[in-house]
Amino acid sequence: MTEKNNLFINGSWVAPKGGAWITVENPATKDVVGEVAKGEKADVDAAVSAAKAAFTGWSRRTATERADYIHALKDLVKRDKEKLAAIITAEMGKPLKEARIEVDFAIGLLRFAAENVLRLQGEIIPGSSPEEKILIDRVPLGVIGAITAWNFPLALCARKIGPAVAAGNTIVIKPHELTPLACLHLAKLVEEAKIPHGVINVVTGDGKDVGVPLVAHKDIKLITMTGSTPAGKKIMAAASETLKEVRLELGGKAPFMVMEDADLDKAADAAVASRFGNAGQVCTCNERTYIHEAVYDKFVQKVREKIDALKVGLPTDLSTDMGPKVSEDELNKVHEMVEHAVRQGARLAIGGRRLTGGVYDKGYFYAPTLLTDVTQDMDIVHNEVFGPVMSLIRVKDFDQAIAWANDCRYGLSAYLFTNDLGRILRMTRDLEFGEVYVNRPGGEAPQGFHHGYKESGLGGEDGQHGMEAYVQTKTIYLNA
Repeated sequence: MTEKNNLFINGSWVAPKGGAWITVENPATKDVVGEVAKGEKADVDAAVSAAKAAFTGWSRRTATERADYIHALKDLVKRDKEKLAAIITAEMGKPLKEARIEVDFAIGLLRFAAENVLRLQGEIIPGSSPEEKILIDRVPLGVIGAITAWNFPLALCARKIGPAVAAGNTIVIKPHELTPLACLHLAKLVEEAKIPHGVINVVTGDGKDVGVPLVAHKDIKLITMTGSTPAGKKIMAAASETLKEVRLELGGKAPFMVMEDADLDKAADAAVASRFGNAGQVCTCNERTYIHEAVYDKFVQKVREKIDALKVGLPTDLSTDMGPKVSEDELNKVHEMVEHAVRQGARLAIGGRRLTGGVYDKGYFYAPTLLTDVTQDMDIVHNEVFGPVMSLIRVKDFDQAIAWANDCRYGLSAYLFTNDLGRILRMTRDLEFGEVYVNRPGGEAPQGFHHGYKESGLGGEDGQHGMEAYVQTKTIYLNA
């Protein structure tokens, strides 16, 4: 019997009002690893009501008090690192060694929020008379609605809970229905940390029955969502009905540019790590690899050797480099994109198929795939793959690399490998992406600022700028 997980509302575990449940599947084995409540509008209403009632008392606590609660939660996550990593691996298929890294990232996000809430600063401006001062304070918004994606089940919840709650807000969070178990274990730690009832609430369910009423709820002051660009556009449209603030971290199509003066071994290592980590299911991963024609053949050989060496297998095996796709639908979507690219003229150098036989028959395993002779006009260069497929594109110079990198409706992450300082400085001006990794693989830091341009989203997360998204300014004309 798998465990049934109720909703976490107002500090209690409550059954869904509709009495329905969702099964959670292990994508590596197709085993059922849990059941979670299938929430609905009435459950969302109850959670928002609890969060609204808790807001007054929580927001009036000192920043130090709130920080202490977040530190306590962080310490419990650290204590349960192995348990949480195992949950992530079971529900998402991420290799255990990568799941441990995700837990560490979640710990870092909570730590940053707790340590830096005391740095949310206001301003004092000269008034219009000698006796007046103008104060600009930063105050919490109220109840936050949070919606997370399936690819980082714990870290995305911590990324939203930490700064929102530290800044004095309360929150209702909807984890993705494919991977809700890590967030529910986090809720158990919220309970153990004795965070006041109603401050953090978790409502599981699908987008239609939970996400839509959460976005539409009149008492939600801000929606923060990580997910696909089409879903983000729908959320933005729905939020406009109540004029609530929206923070969206959406899709990406990161260019990975390798110039002729780059350290090719370093670049090849990073290209493979940034493409095949988490089976390519990362919004910041290397989606388009642009290689200077002078080193194209040499670079292709290097990445080919590294891709051939990747071990695809059960994510619980510490020697596994890549696990399964999260679902059959996701696997089929990636395979169709590869086949379409080949029909358009790309050459399939490695992979391009679902893996079968032995353990592969039990899950959604796709072969690490390498496409060469890809051209800028192909659909795979412009549509997010979100899977283990590397597309190699030849460029004649840095100008062409920059132009083709910017020829994209997304603008989240980019990569540049060069030893030319002039090119790096030019990139800071000309490259239309919110974050750029120079001579290193991907992976944002809790103290950075994770944000995209164009259709990659609105606002941003992490660091001091991310925390400031969870407060609003209040201007006070102060006279005696």
